[in-house]
Amino acid sequence: MPSTTPQPAFVLIRPQMGENIGAAARAMWNFGLDRMRVTTPRDGWPSERAVAMASGAGRLLDEAQLFDSTAASIADCTYVYATTARGRDLTKPVFTPEAAMADAATRIAAGEKVAVLFGPERAGLENDDIIRANAIVTVPVNPDFASLNLAQCVLLTAYEWRRATQEAEAMRTELAGTNWAVVSEIEALASHYEERLEDAGFWFPDHKAASMKMNLRNLWSRLPLTRADVQMLHGILRQLVRGKDQG
Repeated sequence: MPSTTPQPAFVLIRPQMGENIGAAARAMWNFGLDRMRVTTPRDGWPSERAVAMASGAGRLLDEAQLFDSTAASIADCTYVYATTARGRDLTKPVFTPEAAMADAATRIAAGEKVAVLFGPERAGLENDDIIRANAIVTVPVNPDFASLNLAQCVLLTAYEWRRATQEAEAMRTELAGTNWAVVSEIEALASHYEERLEDAGFWFPDHKAASMKMNLRNLWSRLPLTRADVQMLHGILRQLVRGKDQG
């Protein structure tokens, strides 16, 4: 059974290749979408090639709804977006995928039923399809090469749906079993290096020693060091000194 998570239906209009249907299913499921609708696929239905390409998203194909026309596929929807790369001389609002999915999220949260139309691989949606949509979605691609593969377009739109409905950290650091070093540990590391560099005669000439030490301490404080990093740097210095003494 499809999930109960509120989401738009992705409608593949007259898809031509089973492989692209399967790739679209996989792209949808990557981002938690599982409401696929298909109208008059060229190579028939069900499609073995679609199943093979879908990999772990095969259940979307099992649960996909099959329709014989664009109008029938969106008959129960209150708002429909049509994806197209070309201007169609039709007066409609035109969204980027990001703005479209943010708008869709707001509408779905308010109880509306939303669908996104994706056209066949060869030429995309026809005007007869687009006139049934409330708005157009256009990806800001290279105007000299604007055509997107069906699955690519589905992937971009599904990604923007995920961004619109799921918070994600813009950047995070995996600490791999350690923690950030605290100031006292950085201080101990700095002192260790200063002492060993003193023994090696590094702080020369004398009138520059203070600024050299300050710069080195500033370097340590700028580095995002973990406790494992600090332990390794202590160990490197100890081994260098031990090797020198043994030599």
